[in-house]
Amino acid sequence: MPKGYWVSAYRTISDPEKLAAYNKLAGPAVEAGGGRILARGSRVVTHDAGIAERTVLIEFDSFEQDVAAHESAAYQEALVALSDGVERDFRIVEGID
Repeated sequence: MPKGYWVSAYRTISDPEKLAAYNKLAGPAVEAGGGRILARGSRVVTHDAGIAERTVLIEFDSFEQDVAAHESAAYQEALVALSDGVERDFRIVEGID
């Protein structure tokens, strides 16, 4: 069964307090959903049309587990806390089996 991944690239962070509130709620929600943070940081090397921005990579044992974690009440609460505090490119990606 292919793994699932969350890939988030933060284009702008306009409200660090909202991001901190989100992080406080999102971490436990991701862990409860079976997610493992593989990478989180601002140290990024870009190529081609890439933009050096804060990037987060989270792995789940399956794509279905991945989607369910995003839809969970706990993670939805984290998104409410984040609201308009950032502009990010967030993707749920199915891995290669």
